[in-house]
Amino acid sequence: MFSMRYVHGHVMVYDKNGKFLFSADTEREAREELEEYEESAA
Repeated sequence: MFSMRYVHGHVMVYDKNGKFLFSADTEREAREELEEYEESAA
């Protein structure tokens, strides 16, 4: 599970423990990066 927060026009992505993972310019970009992140973690 991940969470996304909008901060100053950017999307910040955090893991289920609240640890910051990465930021993105849009929610779409964040979701694409999450897919890549999950694939690399598998």
